This record gives sequence, structure tokens and C-alpha cells, in this order.
Amino acid sequence: MALTKAKKTELVEQLGTTLAGSPHAIVVGFQGIKVAEVDDLRRRIRAQGGHYAVVKNRLALRALKGTAYEPLGIHFHGPTAVAWSPADPVGLAKTLTDFAKDFPVLEFKGGVVDGQAVAGEEVRAIASLPSREALISKLLFLMQSPISRLVRGLGAIPQQFVSVLDQVRQQKQG
Repeated sequence: MALTKAKKTELVEQLGTTLAGSPHAIVVGFQGIKVAEVDDLRRRIRAQGGHYAVVKNRLALRALKGTAYEPLGIHFHGPTAVAWSPADPVGLAKTLTDFAKDFPVLEFKGGVVDGQAVAGEEVRAIASLPSREALISKLLFLMQSPISRLVRGLGAIPQQFVSVLDQVRQQKQG
């Protein structure tokens, strides 16, 4: 079924506004992947808060024109899909790389993470990063460590003082 000009314009506007609201997107080639497998990938991405859409290359190029995603235009050739996440680029990259382990024909073409263009190979490096929650917990542990050491040190001073007094008492009695 052919798309009308009005429908194409609507798709371009919808893709442009959707991507504009998301600072992270990854472009993938999915040639050789069956529809049921793509549906599985779409479910996995939705479960972590992201979105996945197969797009027509010409329409995607029009939608990207004048946005932060314009550098991705060089990747739109052949069967192309865009995965994006409004919050977590690491979770999105992990989901895609986990899927690529089962289906190695999934090709990482490139992406944009926090406004920075990244190459397809860098998506796997992003996936190896710890999650945002893990980084926050490590930061909090590191911030808490000096304080807890100070409290333990201050708690040891009275204990050592009492120990010294007890030794002085024992010497005077003996």
C-alpha cells in the first residue's frame, strides 16, 4: 500500500518530534532478521523504557534534517531501524547487544548519545558500562566512606582513652 503525501508528512513530523524529545538513539540494520524476532527485540526495548521503529530511509532523512540527529543521515541505507530511549542509553545499548548475541546479523550503524555522534562499534563499548543506578550507588559509597571512617575514628578515641585509664589503674594497684 502506497503512502499518501499527507501520511508521509505526518510520519516525518512524528519521527522528528519523537527523536527531538529523546537524547539517545541508535541506528541499526536488521537485514536477515525475521518479523517475529524483530517483535521480540521491540518488546525487550519497550521493557527497558525505549522505543524501536523501522523507518523509510527518505522519510527518516527528512525528519533528521536540522536536528541533533542529522549526522546519523549517512547510516540510512538498506533496511534500517531506529531505537531510542529518553532516559537510559546504557540500557538501550545493552538490550541491543544482548539481542545481537542471539542474532549476529543485527548491524550497529551508529548513534547519538547525549548529543554526541557515536560509531556503530562504540555501541558495544557503551553497553559494557555499568548502569546509571550502579554508578550512583558507587558514587554514594565513595562519598560515604570518608564520613564513616571519621565516625569510627572518633568512636575509637574514647575507647582507647578508657583502655589507657584501666592500664594506669592496674599499675597503681599492682
